[in-house]
Amino acid sequence: MYIMEQRTEIAELGEFGLIEHLTKNFETHNASTVMGVGDDAAVLDHFGKQTVVTTDLLIEGIHFDLMYTPLKHLGYKAVMVNLSDVYAMNATPTQITMSIAISNRFSLEALDEFYEGVFIACEKHGVDLVGGDTSSSNKGFIISVTAIGEANADKIVKRSTAAKGDLICVTGDLGGAFLGLTLMEREKKIYLENPQLQPDLENEDYIVGRLLKPEARKDMIEFFEKNDILPSAMMDVSDGISSEVLHLCRQSNLGCVIYEEKIPVSEASRKAAYKFGLDPTVCALNGGEDYELIFTLKQEDHDKITLNEEISVIGYMTDITDGCKLLTKGGNRFDITAQGWNAFQK
Repeated sequence: MYIMEQRTEIAELGEFGLIEHLTKNFETHNASTVMGVGDDAAVLDHFGKQTVVTTDLLIEGIHFDLMYTPLKHLGYKAVMVNLSDVYAMNATPTQITMSIAISNRFSLEALDEFYEGVFIACEKHGVDLVGGDTSSSNKGFIISVTAIGEANADKIVKRSTAAKGDLICVTGDLGGAFLGLTLMEREKKIYLENPQLQPDLENEDYIVGRLLKPEARKDMIEFFEKNDILPSAMMDVSDGISSEVLHLCRQSNLGCVIYEEKIPVSEASRKAAYKFGLDPTVCALNGGEDYELIFTLKQEDHDKITLNEEISVIGYMTDITDGCKLLTKGGNRFDITAQGWNAFQK
């Protein structure tokens, strides 16, 4: 945990004093926020647009490890993973609620650090913090974020509306967050065995950043709007693209072909994978927490994305009877299996 010169016990403020303290710097940015923090409930008005709502839990020891996760980064990431789900609906996030449960290990100064990350994420994406809850916990740090967004009804994109022949596209690059986790877990193990040794993170800034400070793809939603692009189906990549593409296929009642050589992996991730004795493609397929967007697109819209280097076409949708296949660089076909994150695995 963090060593700080000053430590203020949470109990000194009480629940309402704590909420007032943590949210005092948050201002509203959206006209749809009629009333934010400070009453029994927030009041929102989206002026005839469709409202999308998503929520996520982050639990210490399951989703994050405070031995190598700075609280400021954790606050930022807690917001980003929820905004990513809103963007995956082709919607614009407008508000969040933030609920936390903490043990007495955490001081007021520690929570200030966490909320600094929350504030930066909200400011960057123009999102209002409009409520939440605080509680004590016997099991470490528990975070629950709900994100609210808006979109015109004809712009919302689901997972279930892909069509046969549609291109399968993905933003950014994949596998970096998993490799960052692999690195940090390795360094944690070394530290626990020998606390005198310093972590060896030289030249690994990229994969560490992919793990600790993911970026929800607001830029892609803006690109779609600017270029009159409407994906036929879309979701975010939180559990690995093998899992995500199977979700798209199952909910759209289709099959697919994915080309191994087309899967985008950064050079930094590729080098890290080889250093750890891992296959970069396997990391990209099965690693989670990249928070990129995977979407399908009508073939006639292909020219609209060709100039965007952040978008890769990795395959296409097929008839359901063809199954879900990975075509390797060597020309072999394998069934795609979901080996990404499982929230209930032991």
